[in-house]
Amino acid sequence: MADAITHDGPGRLDRPGPHDGPGPRDGDGIRTFPFPVDLSLGGVGLQIGPMGTARTWHAEAPLHRVHRIDFHVVMLFGDGPVRHMVDFAEYEAAAGDVLWVRPGQVHRFSGTDEYRGTVLTMQPGFLPRATVEATGLYRYDLPPLLHPDDAQRAALDAALDQLRREYEDTDTLPLSLHTAVLRHSLTAFLLRLAHLAASSAEATRRQADTTFTLFRDAVEKGFTANHSVSAYADALGYSRRTLVRAVRAATGETPKGFIDKRVVLEAKRLLAHTGLPIGRVGAAVGFPDAANFSKFFHLHTGQTPVAFRAELR
Repeated sequence: MADAITHDGPGRLDRPGPHDGPGPRDGDGIRTFPFPVDLSLGGVGLQIGPMGTARTWHAEAPLHRVHRIDFHVVMLFGDGPVRHMVDFAEYEAAAGDVLWVRPGQVHRFSGTDEYRGTVLTMQPGFLPRATVEATGLYRYDLPPLLHPDDAQRAALDAALDQLRREYEDTDTLPLSLHTAVLRHSLTAFLLRLAHLAASSAEATRRQADTTFTLFRDAVEKGFTANHSVSAYADALGYSRRTLVRAVRAATGETPKGFIDKRVVLEAKRLLAHTGLPIGRVGAAVGFPDAANFSKFFHLHTGQTPVAFRAELR
């Protein structure tokens, strides 16, 4: 893709100059670049080409910095790893992976990794509305990075190869029929891609549900002694990042927030329904030092333990 996939030596990307390109700036100051129809074969609303050899869109785009595009980019990686930022989340693509960046998403290319594989760019208005809906072109809730298995990747490659042959064949059909064939071939590819994206999202959701359930059960058993997110992650065999994603998806909270909420609830129960001294209540929920417990309780409730208990009696 333009300078992002045109290399100057192994592992390096060509760098755009200081000019940030013609794209307008949005309210947040990030430039948006349009689909360059003039660079497409026949002026149609899509392009297909190899990453790493051809300039396929805006040479002036500041690809090593965040920017937006108003078209779709689908990268099928033949090698890796490659780090790519989409909407301020870093993704690492390996050989065989697919990265789908949708219109309006902020993204940034790696300045050190080598992009190899095939890239498809597509103008949003190239397909009819019914196809747009069927293929989920604007499902921003779906993950941008996809990990097809061998059979899925083979099917995607075959569909893309057919689309590429039709794209490059500008002689055997009139432009109107050529464009119609391209739309049908593109639809076949995107339907496979959309199914992969939806299946990946469902698998991620199921995994997140399982991860959260295990975390919740572990917290219920251990919150009186263990308030460490890292300790729970290690015990469950997850990375801290995986745990954060799963808990946030299930509750909207961080793992630390979930733990603290459970500790506060138990402390309130003991303060309200027992006559235990404040220090004993703190010790029962994992705070051997009464002063630390009081600070923690006040931070999360706006009251001291003494005031909370007095209010209920």
